[in-house]
Amino acid sequence: QVQLVESGGGLVQAGDSLRLSCTASGRTFSRYAMGWFRQTPGKEREFVAAITMSGGRTYYADSVKGRFTISRDNAKNTVYLQMNSLKPEDTAVYYCAADYGGSPYYANQNAYDYWGQGTQVTVSS
Repeated sequence: QVQLVESGGGLVQAGDSLRLSCTASGRTFSRYAMGWFRQTPGKEREFVAAITMSGGRTYYADSVKGRFTISRDNAKNTVYLQMNSLKPEDTAVYYCAADYGGSPYYANQNAYDYWGQGTQVTVSS
């Protein structure tokens, strides 16, 4: 069992930046590919970014390419999402997810084994 805890959300203005963190329990963090998803009321959970077990490859939704960066520090059991140039349409609850062993279906929420509780990001203007 892996527990994921997100932090770093908040209320910001358009153009601002936020850095989300997700810290995992356990001793096998490096065996999980990690992803970030987001969800707004009335919409399906949307893929944002993913990173391989070693951090060697990253993947992004078109809507965030060039603005968001996913990274991980396996020594700290933590994955990050650096969000720059935030837009009102980025407003959502952001969820961290863990995929044991990795998968080619990194953009599909069904590929992930564990989920965090989410952290709210609100972008005004």
